[in-house]
Amino acid sequence: MRVLVVTAVAAERDAVRAGGAGADGSGEAEPWSLPGGYEVRPVAGPTVALDVLAAGVGPAAAAAGTATALTAAALAGAPYDLVVSAGIGGGFTSAGVPVGSVVVADAIVAADLGAQTPDGFVPVTELGFGTVAHRPDKALADAVAKASGGAVGTVVTVSTVTGSAARAAELARRHPGVLAEAMEGFGVAEAAAAQGVAVLELRTVSNAVGPRDRAAWRIGDALAALTGAFRTFPEALAAAHGPAGEPHRP
Repeated sequence: MRVLVVTAVAAERDAVRAGGAGADGSGEAEPWSLPGGYEVRPVAGPTVALDVLAAGVGPAAAAAGTATALTAAALAGAPYDLVVSAGIGGGFTSAGVPVGSVVVADAIVAADLGAQTPDGFVPVTELGFGTVAHRPDKALADAVAKASGGAVGTVVTVSTVTGSAARAAELARRHPGVLAEAMEGFGVAEAAAAQGVAVLELRTVSNAVGPRDRAAWRIGDALAALTGAFRTFPEALAAAHGPAGEPHRP
């Protein structure tokens, strides 16, 4: 099974590869380049091959990098079976998501794609355009969360990181069941959907969503949790869809 994992930055990419390769790192292979200057760094486990791409910060960069990698794979006759948006993010601690925990998305939602009106925010779908949500395969999301000890819920994609209690409360009100906030998942999901490839989002929590307090961030703990989550990833794929591990396509 071929899996493309898209992160924002190199530290997240390396944490994913460390988990995919196992304790001895024996599965890591030489990187290769894609058009646009992207570099794919592969890691091959006994049952699951991961190609890991650090595509940049934000939904636009994530969508561009994902689309490039998916198109290159399809043209080479070796399409991916699954795309995973992975990395660290903010957790809604009021929803019981502590720093260092794992969140797996059952909904990948664009939180700020729409229009601001005198009556409040209106999603782009209510304006008659596009979509604001992608829903990963439930069996896969549940299996990944169970294997990694994580929680399942909504992960919102934002272009501006939340920095106030008021904004955190607004997001929680508009998105019941939201557990985490990140900046790339919806872009990855849009690119995957355009090519009919299944998508998943996995986040590990480095900080609480709300007032910015850099001293309270635990980036190292979140990256270690990301490595741990990908060590259990092949087990989760097998549990969700049998030995072949293939998820349902959208």
